[in-house]
Amino acid sequence: MKYKWLNKSNNKKLIVFFNGWGMDEKVVSHLSFNDFDVLMFYNYTDTDKSDFDFSNYEYKILLAWSMGVYVSNIYYETFKGFDKYIAINGTQKPIDDDYGIPEAVYNLTAENFNEFSKEKFIKKITTHVDLKKYTTRSTEELKSELIAIRDLKPEKYLKFNKAVISTKDRIMPYKNQLRFWSEKDIEITELDAPHYIFNFYTKWEELL
Repeated sequence: MKYKWLNKSNNKKLIVFFNGWGMDEKVVSHLSFNDFDVLMFYNYTDTDKSDFDFSNYEYKILLAWSMGVYVSNIYYETFKGFDKYIAINGTQKPIDDDYGIPEAVYNLTAENFNEFSKEKFIKKITTHVDLKKYTTRSTEELKSELIAIRDLKPEKYLKFNKAVISTKDRIMPYKNQLRFWSEKDIEITELDAPHYIFNFYTKWEELL
């Protein structure tokens, strides 16, 4: 796993962003920070843990997108004391016939991932943005990450407060997301949007 401070300006408010599979900072580079520091995690090929001290922040939010919703639970102990947890187009059972991507579909994709698969994914993720301009990571790296995520086994799960679900999501099925989060005590917001929603926003705080 990699991390990068997108903004670190000694603000009192923090957003920790768990990015989606295959992505990097370019997918959110247009969002303005205002009075938030933003720490991004991405590339989940390995999950080596680093120590972070967030004690200087008065308000802390964990925002996770897609597979980032699941991976964030690996770091339960690091982020368990945050003020708010928001999931965007992801669940805590992302490889599941009822609550995520059907298992057979995920396994087939992971084992046979190639350049054509990458192009197909990009076309499915959004109808508004050419994501080829937004992620430069290699096909081989993306395949390794798919396999690594499949093998993760969180010991504990964060309690999310809000789930944002896109009704036109062609990656993480809308009905499965809704089924998962409807069983939780959580605020649910539905968007008439595809899997990638960040192009509808101009600043981080609009996502909160």
